[in-house]
Amino acid sequence: MTPSPPPARTLGELRASGWHSRPVREELRANLLERLRRGEALFPGILGYDDSVVPAVENALLCGHDLIFLGERGQAKSRMIRALAELLDPWLPVVAGSEIHDDPLAPVSAEARRAVAEHGDATEIAWIPREERYVEKLATPDVSIGDLIGDVDPVKVAQGRSLADETTIHFGLLPRTNRGIFCINELPDLTEKVQVGLFNVMQERDVQVKGYRVRLPLDVFVVASANPEDYTSRGRIITPLKDRYAAQIRTHYPRTRELELAVVRQEARLPAAPGVAVHVPAFMEDLVGELTLQARSSPDVNQTSGVSVRMSIANHETLVANAVRRALRRGESEAVPRISDLEALVTSTAGKLELEYAGSDRSDDEIVTDLMKRATRSVFDARVPLEGVASVVESFQQGWAVEVSADLPAEEYLEGLDEIRGLREAAAHLAGGDSAPRLASAIEFILEGLHLSNRLNKRASDGAARYGPA
Repeated sequence: MTPSPPPARTLGELRASGWHSRPVREELRANLLERLRRGEALFPGILGYDDSVVPAVENALLCGHDLIFLGERGQAKSRMIRALAELLDPWLPVVAGSEIHDDPLAPVSAEARRAVAEHGDATEIAWIPREERYVEKLATPDVSIGDLIGDVDPVKVAQGRSLADETTIHFGLLPRTNRGIFCINELPDLTEKVQVGLFNVMQERDVQVKGYRVRLPLDVFVVASANPEDYTSRGRIITPLKDRYAAQIRTHYPRTRELELAVVRQEARLPAAPGVAVHVPAFMEDLVGELTLQARSSPDVNQTSGVSVRMSIANHETLVANAVRRALRRGESEAVPRISDLEALVTSTAGKLELEYAGSDRSDDEIVTDLMKRATRSVFDARVPLEGVASVVESFQQGWAVEVSADLPAEEYLEGLDEIRGLREAAAHLAGGDSAPRLASAIEFILEGLHLSNRLNKRASDGAARYGPA
């Protein structure tokens, strides 16, 4: 809970309170040190970076370094940058009405200097919360120097002020972030001319607007994000600007399936329906994570673009949604995803992948389906030893066949189940319960795994699949 702002309302009251200003980098450093002493996380809710990204960010903050996060899409770059604002003090005093958050004890803009000179200790001050000290700008080719630094305000000129008057300046986003954190997302998309305009801010810590004989000393912590493909391959960040970012921090995707799924469980918002309980078997969760891992290593997928964790999250939500729809249609009280629900993931997967088409005439759907098969085989091999289902294969070799589909009621999976020796036991071991929907899900997983292991034959048509002897 954010505390109430201090009671001081004039410059005199602020002086009497003993308040002292400090540069934003010192403020960030001091608050980080306090958080480290208390053992609190720098980025709560960000998983998988404790031994890689987080130490690098902490070092940069302790050194007062401007920093740039390099990483593919979906690696929590923006979330981490926004979390840095939590290291700012809850409240900051400024000269009331100041456009650039002037320090009451050391104002830099003409308006604030004039106010302090005229009113002295009676100068009115205002307190701004930490969230107003963080400004974020998405870099696009149409962003101008005026947007970031400032320009002449024609309205102020029309009011009769001279062009030589500093007060005719309309400040851009950077000066307005004075004594705060300024973030530029996708930095390489700024034109070279605009990138040059950042030099003074990054090095001399000031800005100069057009031909005005005024330089504003700014206190801004500058952070940026970029995709490494833009940053290194296309060379769209000019060298002098790259040199001014003292810390370049490389983010990455979760390095294990378990970590990928931990992020999914934390971020996914599963669809629900009254009267329908949702259960996602561990093997179906593993399949969602493995699908993303397969995509990140597939030659059919453009790896420089990356495969976001958002794909895993969207797939998990879609998988559950398809199971919930089936449960409602069939009047079942439990929704459990099955292998036959994977077809629904084509829509939530294809849009998250940038595919490589060179030398391939396969469609997007075919590539996604192939990734699903590889993911299923990988999870099956890890969870189901073939010797444990040998009796199931023998039963099929004696002439048994099973037909499944995404719309088939769970109870129908259990009809004749005991006639296929070993299938109930294997399914019950995987299912995590003996309800019909859970057993149906496990049965489909076992049958599909045996098919992908070349132990069973499969014929698919019109949304249904029939498994029989190989």
